[in-house]
Amino acid sequence: MQRRFIDYLVISLKGIAMGAADAVPGVSGGTIAFISGIYEELISTISNVNISLFKTLFQKGFKAFWNQLNGNFLLALLSGIIISFVSFMRLAKYLLENEPVLIWSFFFGLIIASIYFVGKQITKWNIAAYVGLILGAVIAFYISNLPSLANNENSLFLFFAGALAICAMILPGISGSFILVILGAYKTLSDALHDFDIKRIAIFACGAVIGLLSFSHLLKWLFKHYHNFTLAILTGFIFGSLNKVWPWKETLTWRINSKGVKTPLLEKSISPFSYQGDSQLLIAILLMIVGFLTIFILEKVGSKRN
Repeated sequence: MQRRFIDYLVISLKGIAMGAADAVPGVSGGTIAFISGIYEELISTISNVNISLFKTLFQKGFKAFWNQLNGNFLLALLSGIIISFVSFMRLAKYLLENEPVLIWSFFFGLIIASIYFVGKQITKWNIAAYVGLILGAVIAFYISNLPSLANNENSLFLFFAGALAICAMILPGISGSFILVILGAYKTLSDALHDFDIKRIAIFACGAVIGLLSFSHLLKWLFKHYHNFTLAILTGFIFGSLNKVWPWKETLTWRINSKGVKTPLLEKSISPFSYQGDSQLLIAILLMIVGFLTIFILEKVGSKRN
């Protein structure tokens, strides 16, 4: 695929959007990739990282290796993702602690639009597609209601958390950051990024790379042999995740750490009219509309570039 510099710049911007989404526990960068039209290319590119690729490197040189890798695409996308994820994770942490209704409202609108744009790519709605939709929704809804575990800083645990979270990150509707929260690894990783703890970051990254390379092969196979069914499951994942990103929550149980800091352990969605405190309803609705339009714009950009 022949691309110009402007095309790679657009891919980097899509990577920035993916990284920002993945930084928020409850939102999936995979959804952004899907809507912006680069999802299947991303999965195919990652799954092509194998032994034959490195044979090309040694036998034909770096240029042939880079072309077979689709290196320009990966470099542009990953640059955007990494820069955005590292920088936005701090902002997301602040917004989640100080303006939870507003940040969740934006992402709620984003997810609503995603359901429509992913679902419309299913070419044939049959029994299998409806089963996949329901199955995906039930799984995502169940995951969104799981309480988080205590924080864990063990190196081996962080490695496996990276492998599992990255698999979720490339699935539309399943949030990799939320998986980290459930596992009790989100704070460990955010602290490592904040403190530039190279050792912990490297351990997490190694787990993420291995998980990504393994899981991408399964996704590529599913898209090749069960395209509609896979799309239906992914649409269900996004639909089921709506519970997690609903802006108005009531905390049922809290966790208090050794420093006396309280964090929500288990929450349930409630009506904005039952919300304790300022529901910010008007601003929340406006941000939902902005989130919806953001996906609409990404989808338009994706359809023009692909």
